Amino acid sequence: MTKAEQPKKTLRRDAVALVAACPGLNSRAVARRISQFLDRELAGSGLSLAQLGLMAQIAAAEDDRLGALADRIGLDQSTLSRNLRTLEGAGMVEIAIVEKDLRRRAVWLTEAGARRLEAAVPVWRAAQKRMALLLEVDLVRRLAIESDALLADDKAA
Repeated sequence: MTKAEQPKKTLRRDAVALVAACPGLNSRAVARRISQFLDRELAGSGLSLAQLGLMAQIAAAEDDRLGALADRIGLDQSTLSRNLRTLEGAGMVEIAIVEKDLRRRAVWLTEAGARRLEAAVPVWRAAQKRMALLLEVDLVRRLAIESDALLADDKAA
C-alpha cells in the first residue's frame, strides 16, 4: 500500500485504537461488568460486592488496624473510613481507637456483621459458580497476580 492509499489519520481513528488497545481502560470495563454481575447476584444477601469484600477482608485479617486494612485493599485511609461508615451505621463493624496508640484505629466485625457475612458466603459461592459458566475466572485471577508487577515497578521508580 502506498502512502497515498493509506487511510488518513484522524482523532476518531486514534481514539478507537486507544480504546481497543489500552489495558487500563479494558480492565476497568471488565471490573465494572464483574462488579455489576456480582452485585445483582448478591442483592438477596443485603450486601453489595464492595461491602462483602470489605467484611471478608476484615474477617480474614490478622492485623485489625485501619492502616493495615487500607494497605491490603489498596485504598487510602480516608476512602476506607468512608466505606466503613455505612457498615458501622448498619451495626456490621465496630471501629475503635487502639488503647496503646490513640492515633491508631482498629476495625472488626460485630456479631451481626459476622452472621451477615456467614449468610452471604453461600450466595457468593453460587454467584461464583454461575460466573464461571460465563467467564474464565482463573484468567481474571492470573491477571490480578501478574498485575502485582506493576506495583513493584511503581515502587522502584
